Amino acid sequence: MNEDNGTRFDVRPVSGALGAEVHGVRIGELDDAAFAEIRALLLRHLVLFFPDAAGLDPLAHKEFGRRFGELEVHPFLPKLDGHDEIVVLDSEQGAKADVWHTDVTFSASPPLASILQIIECPPAGGDTMWSNQYLAYESLSEPLRELLDGLTAVHVFAHPAGTFRSEAEHPVVRIHPETGRRSLYVNRMFTTRIPQLAPAESEVLLRHLFEVGESPQRTCRFRWVPGAIALWDNRATQHYAVNDYTGRRVGQRVTVLGDHPEGGAPRWEHHSASALSAASSR
Repeated sequence: MNEDNGTRFDVRPVSGALGAEVHGVRIGELDDAAFAEIRALLLRHLVLFFPDAAGLDPLAHKEFGRRFGELEVHPFLPKLDGHDEIVVLDSEQGAKADVWHTDVTFSASPPLASILQIIECPPAGGDTMWSNQYLAYESLSEPLRELLDGLTAVHVFAHPAGTFRSEAEHPVVRIHPETGRRSLYVNRMFTTRIPQLAPAESEVLLRHLFEVGESPQRTCRFRWVPGAIALWDNRATQHYAVNDYTGRRVGQRVTVLGDHPEGGAPRWEHHSASALSAASSR
């Protein structure tokens, strides 16, 4: 049943919070009007699943991604031979991202979107979950939303081998550049502190925001089959790869470069322990 008026596709929402399966799509053959419909569906549902798209070869995978923007060449993840824009996520090589996160928020310009195709998956388990960060923000009380609109957060990633490190500071609340809606923009994997707050305050507030962003009533879950594809808006979602399986799970992903996250202007300077100590001694 088509739940989206005005689209030629068979669109089936998968939860009350976000996500929709889109049937009857030949991704490699979309004309401009059909692609515009897919993009509008993405803005509405935040994550789209194409369970019967019959898979994409590497060139078609990259071409679909490029219709959204320039593709990322990831600084360290394994690549498909001959295709530097396609990351290979292989569970046998440690690719089990079983922590809620938004992709690459440690970059000054995190990705706009990602397109993941599962090549091999176990007969049971290995699902992926997504969460709606618009709803996470909107669930907060008005006084807390007002506070958060004036804060930033630091996002950090350091490779265990010491070969790569990146850090960026973004608004705690991001304004989506296409929809204008506000969303919570912190995540458990990469967000380390809110620099305007004392360390203990930052820790407590971030713990609460992580729990709000990961709450089950704001999520959807997708059961993979080989060849299925997911496309998600990285600007207003988090995701989690459920590590509940044995056997091998292999995916291929292209990522579309994004822009600098925008939000409310910070209303306070970074917290300074030395300044606080000086003030308390007067």
